[in-house]
Amino acid sequence: MEATITYLEMTSPDQLVPGREVTGLTLERVERTCRDVPAVQARIGAPYGWRAARRSAEEWERKLARDPFDYYLIRNGGEIAGLLAVHPQDDGDVEIETFGLVPEFVGKGLGGHALTLCVRQAWATTPRDGGPARRVWLHTSSDDNPAALPNYRARGFRPYRTEIQGA
Repeated sequence: MEATITYLEMTSPDQLVPGREVTGLTLERVERTCRDVPAVQARIGAPYGWRAARRSAEEWERKLARDPFDYYLIRNGGEIAGLLAVHPQDDGDVEIETFGLVPEFVGKGLGGHALTLCVRQAWATTPRDGGPARRVWLHTSSDDNPAALPNYRARGFRPYRTEIQGA
């Protein structure tokens, strides 16, 4: 089965179009060693066949030991609602490597504000070259939640590349 991968970017924080504010929705920075990171990412990705949903504990340990990512739990009224993984890169770019909500929070009207918080955090992240972020980018698959691509576009992300991947 083929999937379309769409790569999207923002080249200025002024391009962010905030979603409708949701009271009580927050980001909480956590260490890579936080046991919630693998569990939440697996819960987010399970409905869409993400590889993260099938990683063993040992695979997670190896991945988290080498990842240069910053992790944030998305909380709604204190409950874990999702995850953000930000990857500061060497070239002034910041990648939103993972953004998603756990199944019980999907479809509740949280996605626009959750993505707004995550994009603001990505722009506030210092790339590995030490300068200010010049671009925030991410990618999504046609196998992901159908609301993902419209949400990214509504927040101001612009597609810059697509590719077709086979099964």
